[in-house]
Amino acid sequence: MKKFLVIQTAFIGDVVLVTGIIEKLHAHFPDAQIDCLVRKGNEALLTGHPFLHETLVWDKKEHKYRNLIHLIKKIRRTKYDTVINVQRFAATGILTVLSGAKETIGFDKNPWSRWFTHRVPHIVSTAAQPLHEIQRNQALIRRLTGDEPARPRLYPSEADVEKVAPYKTASYITISPASVWFTKQYPKEKWADFIKKAPLNYNIYLLGAPSDKELCTYLTQAGTNVTDLSGKLSFLQSAALMRDAQMNYTNDSAPMHFASALNAPVTAVYCSTIPAFGFGPLSDRRAIVEIQEPLDCRPCGLHGYKACPLGHFKCAFHIRDQQLLDTLI
Repeated sequence: MKKFLVIQTAFIGDVVLVTGIIEKLHAHFPDAQIDCLVRKGNEALLTGHPFLHETLVWDKKEHKYRNLIHLIKKIRRTKYDTVINVQRFAATGILTVLSGAKETIGFDKNPWSRWFTHRVPHIVSTAAQPLHEIQRNQALIRRLTGDEPARPRLYPSEADVEKVAPYKTASYITISPASVWFTKQYPKEKWADFIKKAPLNYNIYLLGAPSDKELCTYLTQAGTNVTDLSGKLSFLQSAALMRDAQMNYTNDSAPMHFASALNAPVTAVYCSTIPAFGFGPLSDRRAIVEIQEPLDCRPCGLHGYKACPLGHFKCAFHIRDQQLLDTLI
């Protein structure tokens, strides 16, 4: 039996997108053992995943390198045939090289890639030559499975579905209003304006982490049909709720990828970033909302900033409410 380890210890959305590799590996090697290594806190995304044998967890906040040594020892004992490293950072490169695997695969931009058995060019997506992250990831396993990438997929359990069933008694939309980065987050005033103009026949559910409570509390004041669910649902429960929504509104952030992984309808609002970076929505029914006039300062960065570098944040404030409303039809 072949044994694969997939390494993705970045952020929530990155873990969702790497599930496309898991899907493709399972399709070509249905009897293989597939494991995945993620950073602590993201393992809940993969709970009950039918194609995963084990989810390894790296605690990067406390005793980071001590924990890395323990992981390397565990990985060496498992004797993987193939380790696939999706990241380009030194720590995971060291882990890959010391894994003891017969075959190690990673991007050439990883500082330790010269010691991988297979180095794959990391191609940056541009407007002229767009390349989605799932296509970039697929290049790592092209030799094993072919060119066509698989969509990412999450697997909410029956318990997750039951948890959110009471919220599905009428038509609804979800809004995931927060982002780690200020310049990737549609302003709270703009979300509130949209909520005030949204049709009253839809219930509106606000999704987010406990840390988003203040923002969501503010938004509940924008309409009588708004329910704050921030901090009340797990990742997979949120995904289960998004699956049957009439529309899911997100920033360029992890909830957009939740929608893609459930093939749920999604409207992604882009402020400082642009879809051409290669992380756009993948659902069959998807829409991208962004400022319609060109700005010399946009995009200002790949991941966003804690504040608009020029102080005006026009890329967000010049988006019209009607652009969001039009995607609900």
